[in-house]
Amino acid sequence: MSSGLKLIEEQQKPIEKLQIYPTANAGVSPFWREKYERDAKKYWDIFYKHHGDRFFKDRHYLDKEWNSYFSGSGKKVILEVGCGAGNTIFPLIATYPDIFVYACDFSPRAVELVKAHDEYTETRVCAFACDLTGDGLDKHISPSSVDIVTMIFVLSAVSPEKMASVLQNIKKVLKPNGCILFRDYAVGDLAQERFSGKDQKISENFYVRGDGTRAFYFSNEFLETLFSEQGFEVEELDVCCKQVENRSRELVMNRRWVQATFRRSHGNQNPCDSLTPAKLDKSEQQDSIQSKSVEQERKEIIDNTDIDISDDLAMEMFGASPSSHEMTVVKLRDSDFKIKLLSKEYQHTCKSTGLMLWESARLMASVLDRNPNIVSGKRVLELGCGCTGICSMVAARSANLVVATDADTKALTLLTENITMNLQSSVLGKLKTGVLEWGNKEHIECIKGLACEGFEVIIGTDVTYVAEAIIPLFETAKELILRKMGDLEVQEKPALILCHVFRRVDEPFLLSAASKFGFKLADRWAANSKETPIGNIIDSWFSEKDLVAEIPSSALHILYFQME
Repeated sequence: MSSGLKLIEEQQKPIEKLQIYPTANAGVSPFWREKYERDAKKYWDIFYKHHGDRFFKDRHYLDKEWNSYFSGSGKKVILEVGCGAGNTIFPLIATYPDIFVYACDFSPRAVELVKAHDEYTETRVCAFACDLTGDGLDKHISPSSVDIVTMIFVLSAVSPEKMASVLQNIKKVLKPNGCILFRDYAVGDLAQERFSGKDQKISENFYVRGDGTRAFYFSNEFLETLFSEQGFEVEELDVCCKQVENRSRELVMNRRWVQATFRRSHGNQNPCDSLTPAKLDKSEQQDSIQSKSVEQERKEIIDNTDIDISDDLAMEMFGASPSSHEMTVVKLRDSDFKIKLLSKEYQHTCKSTGLMLWESARLMASVLDRNPNIVSGKRVLELGCGCTGICSMVAARSANLVVATDADTKALTLLTENITMNLQSSVLGKLKTGVLEWGNKEHIECIKGLACEGFEVIIGTDVTYVAEAIIPLFETAKELILRKMGDLEVQEKPALILCHVFRRVDEPFLLSAASKFGFKLADRWAANSKETPIGNIIDSWFSEKDLVAEIPSSALHILYFQME
């Protein structure tokens, strides 16, 4: 027995549920972990490209929380790190006429938004792009010249291993005993809980969002250790809790954030005393702490909150969900298809491969468009059609019946939108959709019932990239392909057509699996291949030279199977 068949025997076991993407809780792979770090600036740039200055609310709570630091006699110099679109800067300069603000962000697009603001003036604000993990702040700001640094939901976007270097960078431009005003996510926040069960964990308390930006959730102990090791004293450090309610949607959300004040340690004198509240004696401090603790435990129900919900939770929870989808156009010879699919910047954290448009689907759609005889008058099944269903939509124009299937219900929901958007009513009736999990007997029977006991053409594009899926794939195809009609053998042999780029599964393994379930390779084709074809079927599909020019990838292959 060949090694390929042996492997097939080992894998041919009952499968309760097939999932052709990684299982939950696997965490982020080393490849993606490095990519998120390397491209952090790019992901935030894309964020501000999409949302501009519309995402974050202006932070008017700053004067309520830290008025004593900003007020007082004399001009004060403020540094806002991670300034974003300026939601901290402009409330500050409007409230305190004697402050000057340096503002930096490592997203150049964010800095452009600040400079484009109506209230931006160089006599009050100096904005510049700076990556705090690598670029020296002292290249833009004189050393030891800043009175106050504000860090509002910014350190959480930095890798934990680089947080110390960020603080050292800030320390260079902060005056002796200058202050850092800090607010950021706390461990146990609802946003962190939403990551449980998803493959978005980078490391302990560190996660990647769907758009590629990252968030760390702080404990008091972590923060106190981090800042003290870099030469800062803890003046205030509290975890704040609040419930946010959206009555119209009947949503109640528990939010937790850390609010703290740190001071740069330097000698016995305290030049920053004028910026800080009056000191309390120990008994007063204890009473204050106890009072504050009781207040924090009391959960407030409000409609509008000053909590900075600085991730996609805010939009999703409050009914203002951003579009994580984009429109693309698939151009064929005589028609164009407008396809709605998952935006590229969200694809890296999406476990479902069905929300994307693969090159193999583009190729097969072009082939079917130029060669309608492949499916003309036949019953056609598409396996793993995904949300685009482009091959099914093209086939429906000439086939008698087309059934587009996928195991991902989200992909099928989006597919319905695409079908309605692109097909005329005369064609819509010939195209049906259905849930089909390969190897699921109940699903197979339901799909079989739509096609009078079988399909004459089965198509799959990029459905062969996971080894564990190959056996269920051919098993399902065998059950659904037409073999008999009444008592008569089918004269024209039905076909299983697979178009793909070889990834983790090679051709010998595919052929061994196909043979196990009665499929024989009748023809093969590869882009730019000089090998002699084994049949005369596929080459005829590419008789038009302009179709050859449209092949999207030189790595694409087509395998054409028939039942033995």
